[in-house]
Amino acid sequence: MITFSLNGRTVSVRAPALARLLDVLRGELGQTGTKEGCGEGECGACSVLIDGRVVNACLVPVCQVDGCRVETIEGLARGEELDTVQRAFLEHGGAQCGICTPGMLVASKALLDATTAPSLDDVRVALAGNLCRCTGYTKIVEAVMAAAADRRAAGQGKP
Repeated sequence: MITFSLNGRTVSVRAPALARLLDVLRGELGQTGTKEGCGEGECGACSVLIDGRVVNACLVPVCQVDGCRVETIEGLARGEELDTVQRAFLEHGGAQCGICTPGMLVASKALLDATTAPSLDDVRVALAGNLCRCTGYTKIVEAVMAAAADRRAAGQGKP
């Protein structure tokens, strides 16, 4: 039995220890917002947070999250209230087809949890592990910068 916190609630699963976290999240736990893009850790579509760090769920055996805190795209919103980065993606057109969007949002959240005053280079580095085939990233970067400004204005996060 593998037990961990998923989006703020404790879950336990019976799964092979080396099953991919991605498959357990999607198949066993219904967290279908986390997407599989490449299955090789190259695209970032399956990005989740484990104890606050961005990881590719396609590369993590589920046994490695026993006792950890895992957050997926489903954990960003609080009920009907979107996270600031989700709102900014909507307002600034940061989403295209949607395959990369969950990973982009998770990576953006991790960055903004670390600092609400990122530089453009900070944003680009934070998103470097997330590939998008639909856009030139301009709207995504603008959305992250807007979310950072929103968090600063609300007094959230670290400067």
